[in-house]
Parts: sequence; C-alpha cells; structure tokens
Amino acid sequence: MFMYKIGVIGDKDSILGFKALGISVFPTADYREAHKTVLKLAKDNYAVIFVTEQLAKDMDETFDTFKDQLTPALIMIPNNRGTLGLGIQGVKQSVEKAIGADILFGKEGR
Repeated sequence: MFMYKIGVIGDKDSILGFKALGISVFPTADYREAHKTVLKLAKDNYAVIFVTEQLAKDMDETFDTFKDQLTPALIMIPNNRGTLGLGIQGVKQSVEKAIGADILFGKEGR
C-alpha cells in the first residue's frame, strides 16, 4: 500500500514536537539546506512539507517551484518564537487568486 508522508523543516527547538505526532523532522537553520531538503522530500513521496516562516522567507524560489503542483504542498508555519505573518499572507493570496477577491481581510477590518 502506497502512503504519502508528512515532514517539517525548521530549527530544532521549533520542530521536535512534531516527532511525537509521527511527522518526520528535518532540523536546520539554513535556508539553502532547507531548499535541498525540500527537493529530496519531494522525490521521496512527501505530500505535505511544513517549513518554518523564518526559513521560508528566504525560499521564494523553492515555494514557486511547487506552487502549481499537487504534491508536495509546502506550508509555512511559525517557529517557537512566533509568527512573521507569512503563512496567513500566503493563504490570503491563494484565496484572492482562486476567487478574485479578498474575502479574508477585506475592508471590514478583520
């Protein structure tokens, strides 16, 4: 039976907790190493790869490579020190692209 896998890439302190959930962890604080890890995981049938925002902010090219592919889904998450707001910004842009309007953070002040 074929199974997709889930991985998380980021600094060790931020991602070790994911190991308890059965998620593969790949600790690094270097975005170049994170890029290489994403490419390797994509070839190894990882369907979802979480990347801490602190690494992802320097990985635009990596995220662009996979943005139109079904797998792997690259998802930004905050690290243990908090969020940079990049993950939610990506969701906002995806929603705008899909429906043509900002329904999440419109003028209503949400």
